[in-house]
Amino acid sequence: MQLHGSELKKGVVIERGASPWQIFQQNEQGFAVIRLSGTAHRVRQSFELPLEFSAVPEGAVTVKARIALESSGESVCPWTVCRTDADGRWSVTFDRVPAGGLYRVETYMEYQGWDGLSSTRGDMIHNIGVGDVFVVAGQSNAAGRAKNPVEDAPELGVHLLRDSGVWDLATHPLGETTGSVHQGHFENHNPGHTPWLHFAKLLKRELGYPIGIVMSAYGGAPLRWWNPEENGALYYNMLEQLADYELHPKAVLWYQGEAEGYETAAGTYLARFTQFVDALRRDLNQPELPVITVQLNRCMTPCDTALDRQWGMVRQAQVAAARSIPGVYVLPSSDVALYDFIHNSAQGNLVIGERCARCALAELYGKPLMWQAPEVCRAERRAPDTVVLHFSRICNWLNPFDVDAALLPFEAEDAQGLLRCERYETGNDTLTLFFARPLESGAVLHGVWRANPGPCTPCDCMRMPMLSFYNLPIEE
Repeated sequence: MQLHGSELKKGVVIERGASPWQIFQQNEQGFAVIRLSGTAHRVRQSFELPLEFSAVPEGAVTVKARIALESSGESVCPWTVCRTDADGRWSVTFDRVPAGGLYRVETYMEYQGWDGLSSTRGDMIHNIGVGDVFVVAGQSNAAGRAKNPVEDAPELGVHLLRDSGVWDLATHPLGETTGSVHQGHFENHNPGHTPWLHFAKLLKRELGYPIGIVMSAYGGAPLRWWNPEENGALYYNMLEQLADYELHPKAVLWYQGEAEGYETAAGTYLARFTQFVDALRRDLNQPELPVITVQLNRCMTPCDTALDRQWGMVRQAQVAAARSIPGVYVLPSSDVALYDFIHNSAQGNLVIGERCARCALAELYGKPLMWQAPEVCRAERRAPDTVVLHFSRICNWLNPFDVDAALLPFEAEDAQGLLRCERYETGNDTLTLFFARPLESGAVLHGVWRANPGPCTPCDCMRMPMLSFYNLPIEE
């Protein structure tokens, strides 16, 4: 018989257990378990043209497999005899594949009566690795919308589970949906540059082993689509993506919340985000699964004070989540450039990716890095018309960029309404605000809170901008 294309099955065939470019999540001991299975076909090849293959009489067959370094061919897991039944079905488990790579899987077969023409060949699977896998969730700034050019090239050892269900070398746009098998994440716009390739490359270079990314974010998605206590459609779709490869990720990378302002749902954000985190940890059986979150950047579209308040409340809920839920972390983004009216630029994504990488390296891997952003920890009334802001985590000195007082992104609020300061004084870790009138009892302060909070976010000089806050009581 003459065999062509997909009909040509001879030797050892790998059917399950690994795919090219796949990243296996390591366990706490630094190893992954890789289970392979398939079939073994005994055939003899004729070298006359056209090529012919004929079955070899059945008999004892031995299937062997190993895992080797792609770079040198050196065995990482040595040749191992596989379990093989009378029908030629085989399986093998490598239960201590060390973190690292890139690796390849090799197979071959032996049997009695080999005549030099009968096949011993076996399938191979290339460019797999063992390391850590991160799942990306949220809406468009997680999915990535930037289309402006920036150098952020692919790198071996940073791989992506695409929406097609196939592992691949990670390249932008990470969330593109060609051949999608997960319709819940079938974007209605082509995505663009994201922070996550840069994030993964930084981790891979620092840790010395491969990093995998699973893209689950979807543009425009409100929190209710992620919360299984409400709609939960994207939540269940994400679980399906992970289940396809039995993945238990190292952490979740979360960037979401813009939609809540437009849905006037900011007031319940903390409670619903907590439900999402609790459900994910329960359903993945990972009670301490870390979640690295990014506080909302700005929106340039003109809006009223009511919508500004929604954005301020979401940002405050994001800080509150990091304070109240163990293993949840928050980073600022209000200083990075935009690509359009609401989406971060490619250059801004590099900054966000680096901040998230520093957080992961410090909190997940114990690296001695200062990753936390400064924030206002206390607002103290010094005089009827004077409030002193005390900042935590100022490693160098507070820098408000010497802008005009009207451009500072702070506003007090009392029964008479919102009020900006008319002048200010800067200390090493304090900012003293002077107002045009005395503030009434029970006044509160908002900082970097509006949908578009203005051009200047004070920062720890040479380091990071402050986190936004909303409705901070002014201590009498």
